[in-house]
Amino acid sequence: MRVAIAGAGKVGRSIARELTANGHDVLLIDKDADNVRPDSFNGTRVLVADACEASALEKADLATCQVMIAATGDDKVNLVVSLLAKTEYGVPRVVARVNHPKNEWMFNESWGVDVSVSTPRLLSALVEEAVTVGDLVKLLTFRTGQAELVEMTLAADSPVIGKRVDEVNLPSDTALVAILRGPSVIAPTADDRFEPGDELLFVAGEDTAQQLEVLLSTDS
Repeated sequence: MRVAIAGAGKVGRSIARELTANGHDVLLIDKDADNVRPDSFNGTRVLVADACEASALEKADLATCQVMIAATGDDKVNLVVSLLAKTEYGVPRVVARVNHPKNEWMFNESWGVDVSVSTPRLLSALVEEAVTVGDLVKLLTFRTGQAELVEMTLAADSPVIGKRVDEVNLPSDTALVAILRGPSVIAPTADDRFEPGDELLFVAGEDTAQQLEVLLSTDS
């Protein structure tokens, strides 16, 4: 997979190294030459240029990329890069970093963003996930708000405790993707039964997340 990353700060460099190590063709773009010294990266290609300029994206041959990651520390730059990547070069998947939660509402399909990642929101969600039982916690948003990765730790009095997976009528547009039980990660089957303390990971439509919470935490 060919991936372009705008922004060679700590976040961009870390993503580049990880993707390169996984065998992907990665191009890191930054206008600061000190951030993209070729000797700093093993196998990652670098381009000293301003990713907000169309000429730089032409030089990066962005139209051949499957993914564009806007990872700078400036939300305005990330939005411009995302919009150019999607509208001018037709990049299939655009992922953008949100630096300030107050700007999160702008990171949507109108700006060419397929997936936005807000570090403050993600950290808050992980804290909630670690300490919350019986409440649904949103971890990540996909497809510009059309779907969410959500988690719930089942309380002992949840109405689904002891039931098989196929006995629980999940809301439409909802999929149970994993059950975390102690050290085990379980790919759920119809015959698996829910136990107290199970951490359930779902991909759910935005409109069905609340229905899911009611189903798992409130006896009907």
